[in-house]
Amino acid sequence: MFDLDPMSLSRLQFGMTALYHFLFVPLTLGLSFLLAIMESVHVMTGRAIWRDMTQFWGKLFGINFAMGVATGITMEFQFGTNWAYYSHYVGDIFGAPLAIEGLMAFFLESSFVGLFFFGWNRLSKLGHLTVTWLVAIGSNLSALWILIANGWMQNPVGAVFNPDTMRMELASFWELLFNPVAQAKFVHTVSAGYVTGSVFVLSVSAWYLLRGRHRAFATRSMIVASAFGLAAALSVAVLGDESGYTVSEHQKVKLAAIEAMWETEPAPAGFTLFAIPDQEKRVNHAAVTVPWALGLIATRSADTVLPGIDDLVRRAESRIRNGLVAYDALERLRANRGDIEARATLAVRSGDLGHALLLKRYVADPRKADDATIARAAQDVIPAVPPLFWSFRAMVALGFFFIGLFAVAFWRSCRRDFDHPLFLKICLWSLPLPWLAAELGWFVAEFGRQPWAIDGVLPTFLASSALSVGQVLFTLTGFVLFYSSLLVVDVILMRKYIRIGPADALRPPSSATAQPVPAA
Repeated sequence: MFDLDPMSLSRLQFGMTALYHFLFVPLTLGLSFLLAIMESVHVMTGRAIWRDMTQFWGKLFGINFAMGVATGITMEFQFGTNWAYYSHYVGDIFGAPLAIEGLMAFFLESSFVGLFFFGWNRLSKLGHLTVTWLVAIGSNLSALWILIANGWMQNPVGAVFNPDTMRMELASFWELLFNPVAQAKFVHTVSAGYVTGSVFVLSVSAWYLLRGRHRAFATRSMIVASAFGLAAALSVAVLGDESGYTVSEHQKVKLAAIEAMWETEPAPAGFTLFAIPDQEKRVNHAAVTVPWALGLIATRSADTVLPGIDDLVRRAESRIRNGLVAYDALERLRANRGDIEARATLAVRSGDLGHALLLKRYVADPRKADDATIARAAQDVIPAVPPLFWSFRAMVALGFFFIGLFAVAFWRSCRRDFDHPLFLKICLWSLPLPWLAAELGWFVAEFGRQPWAIDGVLPTFLASSALSVGQVLFTLTGFVLFYSSLLVVDVILMRKYIRIGPADALRPPSSATAQPVPAA
């Protein structure tokens, strides 16, 4: 049940703004590489139609890019406004990749986006092609540093707690950079973006073909989208397996919740294809299970045991009790900085300090918590299972659908057979699906981390700013109105230029308005 308190409202606000922002990010990632491919063909062949394709899809890319920038910048401001203690506690670590993203990736991307649009008649062919590839590389570098920051929230490596500053501090930049969770998230996320861009081009091209318009343009666009999209969709499946493996290694609670695995099963565990999870009774109704599948996929072995939720709760309770020792040592050290014994105890037990902080939800001093309170806090480490269970399966189902869609599109492209109405309609109707899959993936990744802002380190309820309900409701309402307006503008502009088609969209404004839209 959702509570109307500042922390819950801040979570809602950040989740809403992130979901809005992630409507624009995947298309930026996907279209940037498709533009680079199309312009590469133009430079190699010298054919004007490939330049027209690059410019038209680039116009749509520019609209989407502008909206993504507007939503992304305001989203990051919330770390200072709504999550002040989070920024104080882990700012030394989290701030590094965000700063690099801004300096190295975002400015690179933004600078070359301007050259992409205004350099067509000012740069050589190879010069402009280089700019287009730098736009694509900059987009992906931007995603890399953001996901390094997010990956650290999922698997906080390369950092230590400093009792003198009462903050987490960066101990190894290389561990932060090569965090296996971050690397798996990066390749999986950018591949999903490539799928989104490919479905977008495929769907719009199908719309033109269904109406008998711009056939040469649409068929070539469909050929590029089907080939690139098939490779991307297969990559998502393969890299999704890698992402699942890292989750099984570093986020066992999230994996158990995704699979609604209440009890530990003998290795290798089965994969629950369908079930109706009952979190209150800790049971799955009408379960359909594929034997061994989960164990083999998640652990890549036949004898590694995956712990169930009940075992993980017991482990959490043990870590809370160990964390209480660390918390007591920390309090003694705060009272006497020269307490060598307390410092040594904290150094040994600091890895469980975050679990002791879970008790602050119920008592001001965790050391005064009784057994019932400790057991209650241990239950909190399990997120809501049914939403995660179904979101994951819907995302996976969409992933396999994209593989099938692009396989058929690629086969038809090889045969130059673009005139099957049902196939074209399926391509058109598929337009919103990659965004749905991307939002589901984001939900699984972030909601599955709860109750942690930093997994095992900082509970979410301690990370928020000291704001009132009214203040957060005011900003939440403002963001909803602002972001909704941007989304409406984005859809209107996209729809406008798609409807007038590449022929008129690429003319100067005076010519485009003076000429009627061609029928074919």
